[in-house]
Amino acid sequence: MSKVAFVFPGQGAQYVGMGKDFYEQIPVSRKVYTIASEVTGLNLPGLCFKENEQIDITEYTQIAMLATEAAMLAALQEKGVKADVAAGLSLGEYGAILTAGAMSLEDVFRVVRQRGILMQKAVPTGGAMCAVLGMDGEKIAKICEETEGIVSVANYNCPGQIVITGEEGAVAAAAEKLKEAGARRCIPLKVSGPFHSEMLKGAGEKLAGVLVDVELKEFSMPYVTNVTADYVTDISEIKELLGRQVYSSVRWQQSVERMIADGVETFIEIGPGRTLTGFLKKINKNVTGLHIEKVEELEEVVRLLCDKQ
Repeated sequence: MSKVAFVFPGQGAQYVGMGKDFYEQIPVSRKVYTIASEVTGLNLPGLCFKENEQIDITEYTQIAMLATEAAMLAALQEKGVKADVAAGLSLGEYGAILTAGAMSLEDVFRVVRQRGILMQKAVPTGGAMCAVLGMDGEKIAKICEETEGIVSVANYNCPGQIVITGEEGAVAAAAEKLKEAGARRCIPLKVSGPFHSEMLKGAGEKLAGVLVDVELKEFSMPYVTNVTADYVTDISEIKELLGRQVYSSVRWQQSVERMIADGVETFIEIGPGRTLTGFLKKINKNVTGLHIEKVEELEEVVRLLCDKQ
């Protein structure tokens, strides 16, 4: 039987109102928001459902996104739908860790709350990110390496869509070189910092310190990490990888290809937006991409999959 992967989006897909129908209609989802609020001292329903400016500020965005993804995951698991593997883009990797059972819900919320704060505080002035369209990832990485200053690949999203990150001047210089080398477009992104660049290494190292006292559990199923695009097979690797993930490239395309090579034919994106489902279509058109963002979508996925499992 073909395998199923649960995948979770990262920061950038958030919006006011995300997850509200799960909170209102599904008790197990409401409980997740309650736990997130208790652990962090934040009003997560208020942050996620009521108009506010905080939802787009990194230190609040990350916990709001994860609480929403965890609430949707809990509803899906309560329905009996199971995954064979999980993965998540950047912040979304914590949803994969929850799916794998490697960390408790409370600890994941504590860690992600600190991750958001650390990344917000660490954002240096003069950082930038830029989406590069229509060019091979290896060629982009090589041009970044040849460009003076700090600039590197932040995200390998899918064929033809790569994001670069680093010092503002270096990113701009690399973008010019990339256009000269044949990139279709280079689009500066409206972000609050050069995420997934070595400029965030300090935040990653501090996060590793936060993780020291977190209790890890043996996996109930595997997950794929952004840093290596491969399975994490030993719980002793998790903390170091999560620290590195803050300033390392997100190898999303490679992660999806790794899961497909291992027999995954159905990917269920759990969380706000359809970013990962869109990437999946460009990575491999022969696999199935499903999406859960609303309760009615949850019910449809359950109908499609439960008879097969």
